[in-house]
Amino acid sequence: MSVKAFELVPAIERVKLMSDKAKSQIECIDVCGKNLYIGTNDCFVVHYSIEEKTSSSGRVSFQSEKQGHKYLAVKKPICQLQGASALNRILVVCDNTLTLLNMFDLEPILSGAKIKGITCFCVNHNPLRTNPFSIEICVALKKKQLQLYTVTEDRMIHLRDIALSEQAVAVGVDGVNICAALTSQYMVINSDTNSMQDLFPYDSDQMTPIVKRISKDEFLLSGPSALGMFVTSAGISQRPPMQWSDNLVSVSYVHPYILAMNDEFITVHSILDQQQKQAIPFQGGVCLGDYDGRLFVASGREIYSLVPVAFEKQIQALLADKRVKEALDLAKNATKTGLSREKFLKMYHRIQQQAGFIEFSQQHWQEATELFQEGEVDIKEIISLYPHLMPASVNFVRSVPPLHEIADINQLTKGDDSLIPEYKHFLRCYLEEIKGTKQAIGINQLIDTVLLKLYAEVNSPELIPLIAVDSSCDLNDCIESLERFHRYHALGLLYKFHGEYDKAINIWTKLVDDTLRDESFPGLDFVVEFLANLSDHEIVWKYVDWALEKDQDHGVRIFTERPAGELQTERLRPDTVIDYLHRFPSAVITYLEFLVFQKKLEKEKYHTHLAVLYLDAVLSLMKTNNVKKEEIDIARSKLRHMLQISNLYRVQLILGKAKETDMHAECAILYGKLEEHDKALRILVHKLKDFGAAENYCLVNSDGKEPSYRKRLFHILLSVYLDPSYERKDTLVAPAMALLNSNVADFDTNKVLHLLPDHWSVGLLSQFLTRTVRKSMHCSRTTHIERMMARGENLAVKQICIQLQRDPVVMNDDRMCAVCNRAFSEPMFVRYPNGVVTHVHCAKNKYVCPVTGKLFSSLVPKKVDIEARNNWK
Repeated sequence: MSVKAFELVPAIERVKLMSDKAKSQIECIDVCGKNLYIGTNDCFVVHYSIEEKTSSSGRVSFQSEKQGHKYLAVKKPICQLQGASALNRILVVCDNTLTLLNMFDLEPILSGAKIKGITCFCVNHNPLRTNPFSIEICVALKKKQLQLYTVTEDRMIHLRDIALSEQAVAVGVDGVNICAALTSQYMVINSDTNSMQDLFPYDSDQMTPIVKRISKDEFLLSGPSALGMFVTSAGISQRPPMQWSDNLVSVSYVHPYILAMNDEFITVHSILDQQQKQAIPFQGGVCLGDYDGRLFVASGREIYSLVPVAFEKQIQALLADKRVKEALDLAKNATKTGLSREKFLKMYHRIQQQAGFIEFSQQHWQEATELFQEGEVDIKEIISLYPHLMPASVNFVRSVPPLHEIADINQLTKGDDSLIPEYKHFLRCYLEEIKGTKQAIGINQLIDTVLLKLYAEVNSPELIPLIAVDSSCDLNDCIESLERFHRYHALGLLYKFHGEYDKAINIWTKLVDDTLRDESFPGLDFVVEFLANLSDHEIVWKYVDWALEKDQDHGVRIFTERPAGELQTERLRPDTVIDYLHRFPSAVITYLEFLVFQKKLEKEKYHTHLAVLYLDAVLSLMKTNNVKKEEIDIARSKLRHMLQISNLYRVQLILGKAKETDMHAECAILYGKLEEHDKALRILVHKLKDFGAAENYCLVNSDGKEPSYRKRLFHILLSVYLDPSYERKDTLVAPAMALLNSNVADFDTNKVLHLLPDHWSVGLLSQFLTRTVRKSMHCSRTTHIERMMARGENLAVKQICIQLQRDPVVMNDDRMCAVCNRAFSEPMFVRYPNGVVTHVHCAKNKYVCPVTGKLFSSLVPKKVDIEARNNWK
């Protein structure tokens, strides 16, 4: 694939060498600055001044003027020229002799320095020595030898000889490495060590050997089968070979291109991919060379310059042909053309952006993504390709000059509707990838708004999280898209995020009422939860009635699930809420349960109100036909639980209503609250025949009270069992015995014995008596043990006290507190077991010495009253 990398521009047309009649032909040229030197086939060296000019249109032209000529008088062709501007000299090879000429008047130097018998020479452009007023050259001699010289203004200083197996016909030098083409093979020579490495053979009859230095330690050689071989100084190839034309005359290199000339064409190859990029017709070519980055080519009578086309133009041409990879490879090497890093990055990013749009147009999504990100493309450039996605609030004008020629994605799809979802999926993935990165700084609202529209169109599950979590979507721009695609729940969330709560709830209520439909809407619970956490109480009250009419149990959560730290207002006071909820029986019960059981408000009216509502509910169920027993049991269980745990309701009020029915269990609880335990237990025993409940009654009502209170309750229960006035007293003997033998019951044995009927036998009471005796003996023995242990502990304490008091504590005016180092002014002081004496207020911890930090465990320091002691010294 071709690209125009160079233009052929005349430099000197129809060169006037000596005269029009002379048959002089150009053999070689050299350019040094503004000086151009020509070597002819009839032994003339001609000097021209040449100047490059660029017109306003960018066209390059050359102006030349002949400065002089010199005839070397040996009637042999000038084979090779090389200018040395630092020396003001020209190195000339004629008749196998290397001589030095003055650069300006072309006269030989006075010293007459020359080297004879040479075939060719090469300047070392990477010299070992850094003398600015000398150059290093390598000379190939006919006598199978290479010689190294240092050339100054008037001398050629011989440095070293290197013997060869064959005559060298072409050489290239880089530092200490010499690449030489012998008559039958190529080799690499190290001039320091004289080590030689054969590379590959060639047939001199089939091809002309060429050696061209490419870069440090790398050479390009003409190989068999018209191959250009890259070789390093180590003798290896790090690049694939390059296919070029047959019968090459000359090769030159200007990064990143290699130019090869034969008798018909000049071909241009890229060193990056080894592919031919351009072919320039040029017949009769004699020599081709690069001179300080400028390329000149000569035929027999004319000289042309190969002017490189600007990198930007080459790259744009490649992009126009959609050759993205080649354009990017070429752009990467633009740094070697002298561009500053800043200019290079600006240029390269733009090229990446252009390449990205090319890949985008060809549906190469991965490549387009990478190029857009690396090229830091303005995301608005991409979004502008999608109709109706760019927010109306964004004023965007595409880049000038344009990065692409795409009107929109409809142009790219060419009527194929199946491609549109792919293009939108690409944009969605790209925006998701850059969201939250530095590329999204300053355009978060744009990204979120476009993503919302894309999600809404395909009903993506990412739509709700996008809006619900820190969204910066443009509200006004998104409403139309959400309504068009029926994403009403998302629209409500967007209203909520922007603080328009009334509009949000209005949409959600319509969704609950099925006026609108959206499968993603969670339902009534969601609306109730939102209202429960809403701080705008005016809006809350606006929708409470609607929520309660929909479902009382759910609607009341608006009041019961308020935030813990919410400030109490008049409109949400419990009394206000209760008054409002009277129309909703189930809701008011739930709210009172919340106040009593969760918030634990200790107000009589709330507890009484809840108890009355529970009682009314039970009574209502009992009067209703076809009510399942389980429902009544559950209702009564809630009532009994309330009556049992609360002590704040009006007992007499509830008892008055309960006595009118057969609610004996409830009446028993209420009598218990009134401390009328006899009545309560008689109901449980005589009416309900629930002996276990009677026993449990004694335990529950004595919980947390003195043991004597529990004994009193069990005695009352026993007296109920043994009441002689009860007509069916014989049926209560068994529960009475069970109570006496119970492990949880607690009695005063003497009182029990007075209650028992005289006709009961000892055998009947044996279990009770045995347990009572054992319990009494156990109590007696335990008490005896405790008394003995207390006596032993008392003796131990007395012993410690005696030991502590055995040694006198000397207190006088000179005695100071060990902590504060002040005298004792009070009659009280503290002495620790280790003898440390302190003020009472200085003894912070009675178990730890304040001076040494020693722990004395339970040994208590002694507080001593000075006046109480008699053994002062």
